[in-house]
Amino acid sequence: ETRLQASDIIVDLHTAFDGFTDAERQAQVKKTKGIFELKITNDEKKEAVWTIDLKKNGVILKGLASPKADVTLIMSDDTFSQLASGKMDGQKAFLTGKLKAKGNIMLATKLAAVLQVNNYDINCCN
Repeated sequence: ETRLQASDIIVDLHTAFDGFTDAERQAQVKKTKGIFELKITNDEKKEAVWTIDLKKNGVILKGLASPKADVTLIMSDDTFSQLASGKMDGQKAFLTGKLKAKGNIMLATKLAAVLQVNNYDINCCN
């Protein structure tokens, strides 16, 4: 079984999303208004796909987006974990070719904020 660091990050994110009140979930949806499809590949070129739906439901699912994603982001496991931890900035990852995006590129810029959701106190700023 191929382990991806991304799996753990997604699980943490899932937990954070599950902990949201309806109001917090709606706030995230309103802030983001989009569906991200993440295609993450590890060193053995094994790919995992997740969907973060922040258009209607505020949910994270394993597998391809349905309905279609607004933006598909393709990156290595390492790049994803660096983005999630804030060690790498999304724009830099994109400009250096570490992050590829198909679809609504502007929406891609919001991914970092989504990934950082479990790094700050969600109750701080309502």
